[in-house]
Amino acid sequence: MTASAFDLSGRVAIVTGGNGGIGLGMARGLAAAGATIVIAARNADKSNAAVAELTKSGAAARFIATDVTDENALKSLTDATLKEFGRIDILVANAGTTVRKPPQVISAAEWHIVIDTNLTSTLLAAQCVYPAMKAAGHGKIITIGSMMSLFGASYSPAYAASKGGVVQLTRSLACAWAQDNIQANCILPGWIDTEMTQGARQQVEGLHERVLKRTPANRWGETRDFAGIAVFLASNASDFVTGAAIPVDGGYSVMA
Repeated sequence: MTASAFDLSGRVAIVTGGNGGIGLGMARGLAAAGATIVIAARNADKSNAAVAELTKSGAAARFIATDVTDENALKSLTDATLKEFGRIDILVANAGTTVRKPPQVISAAEWHIVIDTNLTSTLLAAQCVYPAMKAAGHGKIITIGSMMSLFGASYSPAYAASKGGVVQLTRSLACAWAQDNIQANCILPGWIDTEMTQGARQQVEGLHERVLKRTPANRWGETRDFAGIAVFLASNASDFVTGAAIPVDGGYSVMA
């Protein structure tokens, strides 16, 4: 296999929640491989800063304000991307949120916020890009699960349920759309140093120490750890990989 199998020149990638954390880490990797990046998010300041960073590095990038829980907003995102760039080759459905409360106290409203943001938006975004990918004869869909797709946690029932659902949804997309040469795969991040997990370390006593003890790599993950897996799953190198759920966790999920 040559380096050209990983070349994304001329391809267009939508990255929801791509203005920070894991999403920006993946956007950086895709941009370095040659892809044009469309960041879909709500925070304009963060998104414009991310676009400025990517363009400074020589990539083509733009921000489209999007609420991923709004089906019409996702349709507008797709339409705007096609109008400007003429194609959609890659979807990274990364946008996510959490509410850290045990199951006996989380409210229905909080539950729905997490499920709608993490799970339902993934389906809606995939539905929106599907026609363009089918017409082009190819496409790559990358979803974001979690180690909570595999394990439970007393303080994250909605998050765990949503991320378990993302894995199964991804498998359904893979089965349904393989005939259209569209591959759908899921990344399962472990404990990664982001704004979200910084909050977890403040709320969950002893979390930092427990993560280091269980992780064979003996460190927290960094957003840069997602650049390579994103390029692989977005490129021709993964054309016969679909329906997979791939941990990126420093060995956390295989540690006894």
